[in-house]
Amino acid sequence: MGDTEEKYKIVMAGSGSVGKSCLTIRFLQDRFIQDYDPTVEETYKKMLVIDEKPVVLEIVDTAGQEEYRSVRDKYFKSAEAFVVVYSITSRSSFNEAEKILLKIKQVKENSTTPIVMVGNKLDLESERIIKREECEYLKKKYNLAFFESSAKNGKNVSICFEEAVRMLRKNITKNKKKETTKEVSADSPNGCCTLL
Repeated sequence: MGDTEEKYKIVMAGSGSVGKSCLTIRFLQDRFIQDYDPTVEETYKKMLVIDEKPVVLEIVDTAGQEEYRSVRDKYFKSAEAFVVVYSITSRSSFNEAEKILLKIKQVKENSTTPIVMVGNKLDLESERIIKREECEYLKKKYNLAFFESSAKNGKNVSICFEEAVRMLRKNITKNKKKETTKEVSADSPNGCCTLL
């Protein structure tokens, strides 16, 4: 692996038992974890190819339990993108997801930090409490990507992580264009001056 390869750090966030670990394991290993075992913090690294370009992802699966919130928050500063997860069957997890979105915006002080919001447990559609319209509202309010998924059957799992990478790539391209524009305008002979 060379020095020019893409490497990104994605932090998984959300309240306990929404399926953050299940989504991560389904994405990386294509298997479903049946038993719930609360995570304190787990880091996974994997090289993948997304849109025909290799990328190394470091996915930090953070704890959802209240007592581990400080552990989770320390990862927010170093994250380059976020996947914020809630359960479509839980109002409290949705409310916690919005609190996390606010925390991300405070910590990152950057409205362009890529965030993908994921409504998990789509396989429990009959138990749905959170309407899609509520998520569409947050999508616009926080300028994020939004998907509903099922870690259990694999539906829409890969696209959540792939979209985070695409958003990161788009930001990098925008920032490079801005830097190039600044350099050109600073070196431009067409500057203006006033003679008195």
